[in-house]
Amino acid sequence: MNQEEIKKLLPHRDNMLLVEEAQVDGETAVGRYHVRGDEWFLQGHFPGNSVVPGVVLCEMMAQATCVLLGEQLPQGATPYFTSMNNVRFKSPVKPGDTFESRCKLTRVKKPFYFAEGEGYVDGKLSVKAEFSFALIEG
Repeated sequence: MNQEEIKKLLPHRDNMLLVEEAQVDGETAVGRYHVRGDEWFLQGHFPGNSVVPGVVLCEMMAQATCVLLGEQLPQGATPYFTSMNNVRFKSPVKPGDTFESRCKLTRVKKPFYFAEGEGYVDGKLSVKAEFSFALIEG
């Protein structure tokens, strides 16, 4: 999926749509985002040594996970984060890097979706986490 196709699933726009391409590989969502260096979240984090904030990496993984829902995603539903657990940051993500997330759903109890994900740069683990979100309609 390209970003225009992803926009049909997610309500995120402009600077908050943090998945440029995604695909479903079996039960795993694979999302990619190339960090250009001019993103709003890098401004001041940290001058002269820009690093993508950890919470942004978690958001990237959560957005990629929503791609797994595809056609099941109710029209007009908004995914809201409800938890992040066991988050571990292993290596920084910097301008010029392509962040690749691999996420899968572990449990569903509608409207809650539970998932786990890992994020990589050049095959090296950057972050891993368990998280959940709720799909709220309206």
